Amino acid sequence: MEAKMEKIDVNVVKFEVKVEADKFKEALTRAYKKNIKKFNVPGFRKGKVPMNVVKKYYGVEVLLEDAVNFSIEGSYAEALKENNVRPVDFPKVEVVQAEEGKDLIYTAEVIVYPEVELGEYKGLNVEKKTYEVTEEEVSAKLKEMQEKNARVESKEEGTVENGNIAVIDFKGFVDGEAFQGGEGHDYSLEIGSKTFIDTFEEQLVGAKVNDTVEVNVTFPENYGKEELNGKPAKFEVTIKEIKVKELPELDDEFAKETSEFDTIAELKADITTKLEAANAERADREFEEAVINAVAENAKVEIPAVMVEKEVDKMVQNLQQRLQ
Repeated sequence: MEAKMEKIDVNVVKFEVKVEADKFKEALTRAYKKNIKKFNVPGFRKGKVPMNVVKKYYGVEVLLEDAVNFSIEGSYAEALKENNVRPVDFPKVEVVQAEEGKDLIYTAEVIVYPEVELGEYKGLNVEKKTYEVTEEEVSAKLKEMQEKNARVESKEEGTVENGNIAVIDFKGFVDGEAFQGGEGHDYSLEIGSKTFIDTFEEQLVGAKVNDTVEVNVTFPENYGKEELNGKPAKFEVTIKEIKVKELPELDDEFAKETSEFDTIAELKADITTKLEAANAERADREFEEAVINAVAENAKVEIPAVMVEKEVDKMVQNLQQRLQ
């Protein structure tokens, strides 16, 4: 294989590749073996027609497309490696010569990763931030552990209060019509969690089991559904059950039951140590990013449009996966 490369534009190179006649002959044989079961020639069993008979009966042209593809497959990768080229996209290939007994010649035009021209990168002044662990952060972590280990029990008497969990059936209406996605059954809603829009949760406070409450709210302008954005809505909500969440005390017994520590003081110390390590990692990561950004600001580079398009496609795919 012989490959000549020339730069024809910013971030675009063109190869002229020659695959020797004997190598192309091997590719023709490979193409024959791939397609042998497709050939039907009188006097021969299917899949047993010799290659010379296939060429005589059908013409060598029936093998050329696969033979060319096989040849390009290996030689193009070799040309990239020899010239230390990193392609951004698939090449635009044009076959110049493809005949039995002759060298295969083709050109491949491809967009490559851009070359970066570094500017001044020595003596840059970049500040490294530090993050101290606060008592509020430690308390928040303990609160998370409390929530995970909370007991939930039915409230036999009384009304819905802030912090309770209301098990509800609901049905929503906009302009007097029920709308898609506005109905639910046996839904557990923590009052005060702001899970539902507007003042939905607050309007359930004071209701008893088996009460049906009319809840009036307004959808946000940017809710995400054109038919609901900014619209007032009415919900018919039935309270089926009220539950109370009991948080465990933050004491030594809590530490023993939820961790490998015997005292709450040891648990707090461990949480503090882990938060300090996370803060140090965050500071290092942000410092590294700041240094890279400072160097990048002084660098010159032209980004191929196809790289931007690929990145956009990747972001769309990631969004679709998250939505699914």
